Amino acid sequence: MLGSHSLLRVPVLALILTCLWLIQGLRAAEEPAADLPNIVIIFIDDMGYADIGPFGATDYPTPNLDRMASEGRVFTDFVSATAVCSASRAALLTGCYPERVSILGALSPDAKHGINSDELTMAELCKQRGYATAIFGKWHLGHLPPFLPLQHGFDEYFGLPYSNDMWPLHPDYVKLPPEAANRKQRYPDLPLFDGNRIVDDEVTGDDQAQLTTLYTERAVEFINRNAKRPFFLYVPHSMVHVPLFVSSKFRDKSGAGLFGDVVMEIDWSVGQVLDAISQNELDEKTLVIFTSDNGPWLNFGNHAGSAKPLREGKGTMFEGGYREPCIMRWPGKIPADTKCDELASTIDLLPTVANLIDVELPPERTIDGKDIWPLMTGEPDAVSPHEIFYCYYGGELHAVRDRRWKLHFPHQYRTLAGKPGGQDGVPVPYSQRKTGLELYDLKNDVGETKNVARRHPQIVARLTKGAETARTALGDKLTNREGTEIRPHGTSE
Repeated sequence: MLGSHSLLRVPVLALILTCLWLIQGLRAAEEPAADLPNIVIIFIDDMGYADIGPFGATDYPTPNLDRMASEGRVFTDFVSATAVCSASRAALLTGCYPERVSILGALSPDAKHGINSDELTMAELCKQRGYATAIFGKWHLGHLPPFLPLQHGFDEYFGLPYSNDMWPLHPDYVKLPPEAANRKQRYPDLPLFDGNRIVDDEVTGDDQAQLTTLYTERAVEFINRNAKRPFFLYVPHSMVHVPLFVSSKFRDKSGAGLFGDVVMEIDWSVGQVLDAISQNELDEKTLVIFTSDNGPWLNFGNHAGSAKPLREGKGTMFEGGYREPCIMRWPGKIPADTKCDELASTIDLLPTVANLIDVELPPERTIDGKDIWPLMTGEPDAVSPHEIFYCYYGGELHAVRDRRWKLHFPHQYRTLAGKPGGQDGVPVPYSQRKTGLELYDLKNDVGETKNVARRHPQIVARLTKGAETARTALGDKLTNREGTEIRPHGTSE
């Protein structure tokens, strides 16, 4: 809450607008909600662009995602806001670049900060219209009480507070090189939350093997229980993040190793959710979105997925790091068996949902996402609403892009440099390289292999100008710039 001295600094007009917005939200929450759509977001951890059937996977079956694609719309240029866990989740739930809301990187178990209570999450948005809200899965926006989901618009929460590798791994589960094993031993035991309570303070490998099933069962039960009212269901799976675990239902079933087994179980989970929606006769009232937080953790080799034909993976802002598989399904609203090649992003989901459920966004807070409903419905001649998209990583502006062109600025990045990744959960080290000022034509060179900056100086100049706008607002550690529009993260104090 703002103190009295802070209130004196708030412009009168902004204060009045805020009050009007709050009154509008309270009134909207009291309105009948019979015609409001249900919103379901299934968010995978570290899934690569080519890890499911609709995006080219052939080593294992994904029949439920194939079905979802045939009944919905595939987005081939759908991007996360960045290529790492906490930051990408903050972006999804707030509709903002992570730099704007000051959630960068992957929050560790000793982090004392998290999402700010002043930020409007998608759950809080939906609560304004009387929605039931739940998250079953990985949160990773702060594990201390002020930052947990129930304090940010969710009625129910069951899952891990952060990534499943943030634990002191037992040697029976994976053999790690000494330096990696020492790092893990510094972590506390991994907790499992139900609401605000820890219900298992020492999650084991056997427990992790049940997580996909447990999240799915909770999701299905939530749908069944709330079939008569609108609901927002967020299922951010802990898999396919390493270490990989799978239940006995799918162990050794894919014929493609443990990674294939894990993806098959994720696909099964999607099928269970779709079936629950159908069994409750909610298909034509429910928007289901399937996507991922960032690309594959490539140095884990056969325990990581594939971003082909994209370049690099998680931890970089090449296309393989932040371009994600995405499928959207809503019978009667989203055209079946169709494809969208226009640029869209996870930050667009919050403003799109706000439009769908008729809630005005707070006028005094900048939201970076755009309404992509025309793209979702296949409106003729609809194009991306993003004239420019900022590719930040950890506060560094690595690139900017538009619907076709992408300009990289000089920066360090990690790469396997053509070497194979590790085997069976043991990673290999990355090499470090540096880009120059490089322009890529993503429509004709999605793999970012041919630098065409010299051929297109006007495009370089235009995108460079756009980058300056980003640096002014959101800063850039690469050029030692501090942004003027950055909002603080929450603190445990």
